[in-house]
Amino acid sequence: MPAGILYVVATPIGNLEDITLRAIRVLKEVSLIAAEDTRHTQILLSRYDIHTPLTSYHEHNERTKAQPLVERIVRGESIALLSDAGTPAISDPGYRLVVEAVRAGVRIVPLPGPSAVAAVLSASGLPTDRFVFEGFLPAKKQERRAKLQALRNETRTVILYEAPHRVKESLVDMQLILGDREIVIGREVSKVHEEFLRGMIGEILVQVADREVKGEITIVVRGSSEGVQVAEEELKAAISQLAAGGMGVKPISEFLSQRYQLSKRKIYQMALQMKGSTGR
Repeated sequence: MPAGILYVVATPIGNLEDITLRAIRVLKEVSLIAAEDTRHTQILLSRYDIHTPLTSYHEHNERTKAQPLVERIVRGESIALLSDAGTPAISDPGYRLVVEAVRAGVRIVPLPGPSAVAAVLSASGLPTDRFVFEGFLPAKKQERRAKLQALRNETRTVILYEAPHRVKESLVDMQLILGDREIVIGREVSKVHEEFLRGMIGEILVQVADREVKGEITIVVRGSSEGVQVAEEELKAAISQLAAGGMGVKPISEFLSQRYQLSKRKIYQMALQMKGSTGR
């Protein structure tokens, strides 16, 4: 018996109508559907009268279930891989199963469809010719700031995911590390409460200051301009902000030298002069 096929099936990120006719047909024809959350997927299957058996395949069991699923494909069964929303393996479970399928030499067929990355980028109004997807920012502040520091000089448009309860603190860190640049936040895309927030990071922070941010969040950030020159006023404002927060001259010079790719000595001297003139 010839080997079956592993179908990587993109599913709606919100509106259940955002599914292709091909995806519906494949989900009816395969032997098994490997879903991130079977209860969540069952809602979609019921909508389209699909009765294919389900098995759970998520981040907590993919190490143990990937190989057995591939063995079933080798024996002739075809399996559809689904995440809760969007395209499997894109910041969702599925990568390990695809890798095992590649190793086994079975056929892998992607069914294109919804992706929050593509959807928000396409409506952002920011450059789309070159972009980089960085997934979720780290939850811990120190690691998050280190990640943002590594992205500071990225000239391509940057796309990030973020949890709603961390959006405000992440925006603060982005403004501090990346500077006040243009961003677009897509919230609950394709759902009833879909919303786009557009503007400079500082402007967005004002918009969300007194509200609770809910739902699925995708952030698109304008890339760094090549050869950008840091205005002295911006540098002095950054020094004042850090000094007001209690940071000393030496830590300020070290931090801002990395942020702006400038001489540590130059920033140190500027900070000293400002301290002398203000007495702080």
